[in-house]
Amino acid sequence: MDYQRLKSGTDIRGVASQGVPNEEVTLTDEAVEAIAASFLFWCEERLHKKSRELTIALGHDSRISAGRITACLKRVFLRYGVHVKYCGLASTPSMFLSVLDLPCDSAVQITASHHPFNRNGLKFFVKEGGLDAPDIEAILTGAEKGLGPKEEAPGSWEESSHMEQYAESLREMIKKGVGAKDYQHPLSGFHIVVDAGNGAGGFYAEEVLKPLGADVSGSQFLEPDGMFPNHIPNPENEEAMASVSQAVKNAKADLGVIFDTDVDRGGAVDENGEEISRNRLVAIASAIALEGHPGGTVVTDSITSDGLKAYIESVLGGVHHRFRRGYKNVINEAIRLNREGVDCPLAIETSGHAAMRENYFLDDGAYLVTKIIIKMAALKQEGKTLQDLLAPLKEPREAKEVRIPILERDFRSRGEKLISQLEEYAKAEGWAIAPDNREGLRVSFPRGEGEGWFLLRLSVHDPILPLNLESDAQGGVKQITEKLKEFFSAHQEGIDASSLFAL
Repeated sequence: MDYQRLKSGTDIRGVASQGVPNEEVTLTDEAVEAIAASFLFWCEERLHKKSRELTIALGHDSRISAGRITACLKRVFLRYGVHVKYCGLASTPSMFLSVLDLPCDSAVQITASHHPFNRNGLKFFVKEGGLDAPDIEAILTGAEKGLGPKEEAPGSWEESSHMEQYAESLREMIKKGVGAKDYQHPLSGFHIVVDAGNGAGGFYAEEVLKPLGADVSGSQFLEPDGMFPNHIPNPENEEAMASVSQAVKNAKADLGVIFDTDVDRGGAVDENGEEISRNRLVAIASAIALEGHPGGTVVTDSITSDGLKAYIESVLGGVHHRFRRGYKNVINEAIRLNREGVDCPLAIETSGHAAMRENYFLDDGAYLVTKIIIKMAALKQEGKTLQDLLAPLKEPREAKEVRIPILERDFRSRGEKLISQLEEYAKAEGWAIAPDNREGLRVSFPRGEGEGWFLLRLSVHDPILPLNLESDAQGGVKQITEKLKEFFSAHQEGIDASSLFAL
């Protein structure tokens, strides 16, 4: 088996259940057990401990294959003497924190984020954070070679209530952050709707908000169900956001919050059902993170709008540092900047991955919405709302994303060459190439010529060239698209630009 095909950035992912035509199971028992043994080998090498000396926390989200994969990991871990602290249904951020809180040597979360019901995967954590791409490659290479600990020993299995500890930490955070007269019930009088998408986030309504006095009536899809029967558990998904927006309107709530399956991403809607996602989510997270950090830097992914840059720099007085797509790329860049002495309290991707320095640069959807709730409460004391905070944010009039498939086998080389050719074309045409371009090619156009920008980049994982376009003028995206059609009409080899020409 080619184990490397299970690599997905800093995760391991594959088809774990039957039920989708033409998708064979790749995350088999044999594969999971080989990966588990290789992970223990990796731990012995990197953590300098024998497997029989290791304590590993294990958790999962609500996927239908979670039980089978848990059993696979249990067989391997117990065979090699590991002491397992089983956390059961858990959020991915809580599993990282289990390494620090329990404590233990490492943690494994069984999850495939927002992917379809038949998918699943593995995420690994140590005290320094989540394993990075080279670590995942090493573990998969070890699985191919059949690597594992040399010595077997009887392991042990212990049930852990760490999710209760994690929920308590969020409650304490709200108590301290709001500082209400009724300290134990700081959310009394607030109506907050939670949409867990049938993932692992239902605890937030029942174990975090409700004990603090919040009215959580109207919350939906709190029950874990790995078939995800109501909507895709993804704050980027239009149907999901429309669903929680309607739930807020129906309940006449003050706020709605939504999580992806494993709660490492979050989003929100205000009292009017207006979405707080993508640029609006980055804006509000930046406003919160930059309090007490004047001139601080916010690292975002590359597709954020010009209006957001103006909001961070002109309204908040911070510095906007655009970087590459991929939440781990954004987080690693923020960590690098801090090491170089740059005051950078936040790394955030428009997908909803938000990591604050005060929280170990851990992308934690529950932590993010907790900060938003605290801010909402503070604004209410001033007679203001989240809408007032976002009012200065200029949002684009038009926005579009086009995905251009790359047909050649070596898709990365073809994509990089095309971007380079477009850059030369842009220079020849006198187009304004962004000075802070750190991924692909970003070009801006003045009023009368589209009044906006495009970004062409290579997908992090797939043979796709995503093309993002935004404009502040009616019809501006079409103007910019027409300019690009002239280039692509002469550079169609090895790609399928039909989606662009259809606009």
